[in-house]
Amino acid sequence: MNILQTYQTFYFVGIGGIGMSALARYFNASGKNVLGYDKTNTKLTQNLMNEGIDIVFEDLIDERITSLQKEETLVIYTPAIKTLGILDFFNQNQFEVLKRAKVLGLITENTDCIAIAGTHGKTTTSTLVAHLCKEADLPFSCFLGGISENFKSNFLYNGSTYSVVEADEYDRSFLNLSPDWAVVTSTDADHLDIYGDINHIEEGFRQFAALVPQDKQLFVRKGLEIGRGHQTYAVNEPADYYSDNLRMDHDKIYFDFHTPTETVKDFVWEIPGIHNVENATVALAILHNLGADFDTLKKAIANFKGIKRRYTKHIYQNGKIYIDDYAHHPTEINAVMSSIRTFYPDKKLLVAFQPHLFSRTRDFADGFAESLSKADELILLDIYPARELQENFEGITSSWLLDKVILNKKEVSTLSDAFEKIKEKDFDILLTVGAGNIDTLYDPICEWIQKI
Repeated sequence: MNILQTYQTFYFVGIGGIGMSALARYFNASGKNVLGYDKTNTKLTQNLMNEGIDIVFEDLIDERITSLQKEETLVIYTPAIKTLGILDFFNQNQFEVLKRAKVLGLITENTDCIAIAGTHGKTTTSTLVAHLCKEADLPFSCFLGGISENFKSNFLYNGSTYSVVEADEYDRSFLNLSPDWAVVTSTDADHLDIYGDINHIEEGFRQFAALVPQDKQLFVRKGLEIGRGHQTYAVNEPADYYSDNLRMDHDKIYFDFHTPTETVKDFVWEIPGIHNVENATVALAILHNLGADFDTLKKAIANFKGIKRRYTKHIYQNGKIYIDDYAHHPTEINAVMSSIRTFYPDKKLLVAFQPHLFSRTRDFADGFAESLSKADELILLDIYPARELQENFEGITSSWLLDKVILNKKEVSTLSDAFEKIKEKDFDILLTVGAGNIDTLYDPICEWIQKI
């Protein structure tokens, strides 16, 4: 018997994380008692509370915790949280305490699990796979790393034959999964605080790929070495599955899709960027292998609305354009900037960027500087520390990073001052970008641009 069935209460330490909240929604939808802690009250935690989940934002051992019975309570934590009194209490009192990824593995072990991994592109790809599964009416559940604009959630239950999960490489969490199908989108350097160097990152992805039982059910972007047999996918070059003949027309992208045996012409969607066509290519490849017909897949691709904070774009009657994106690695920022410059080559671009983690800022400073220098003007917010402390990264600040950016118009700002600074600027396109709490600017900016 799955051990999860023995528990009635599930306590989440770090419940506001995008991966943790999907699990919390799963257990809440299953009729379990769900509660938890997070450091910050956000839109996501507010939504969870509106769904009936009890959340606290102070690290206190109160009656809600001391009244829990360890025999019927499972504690789930994210490795992003290093020290916490609440977590210490559960460990000291011998509660069952499991990592998020372990629990996700237990939930999906009796399903045909489709796991999407990669340092970039996994959220878009996993959300798109889930969307295609829904449009094809497959019995599936999904646990996503972003908020689907179609589902308005990072969790959906539509049956239990298949599960679609975002396989997180942080802390090697994806090795807890048992994927029947898998995708590896990219293996770029990231999370060097965990892996140390690119060689160890690549080895981690090889270990993940080795979990897939059959070569034909492992899909790897062409050019990546994964150490075992697999199917390849690509854009604008032959592979087992590939797309080509890309063309743009009125903000829509058209492309043709090739399988090993046939070509299907004229897929169309509104998600910009060659990298996103690449994500669509592997999503189509998987659904084709699951038996979905191409008429259904064409309609599904056309009505895919994307992911919240993944190139979320608003065009206003006053001519202003506002784009919000979650990118927090130089490769991701380059992809966003490239899409903007492709669609709008002559428009003045103002970028407000919030670096995420001192360690990532340090490790990729030159890459960040190069990508941010492609703006016309830059507001660089203070570094969002997440699980890290400034005292452990002496000298790694936004001012230090700003000195590396080659722009005449650039400045550092606190998050609290950023909105007022943005209102003073002259721009055609505003891009807010980052993975911290810069998303709190989104609603005020939308309301303001609508009125000017």
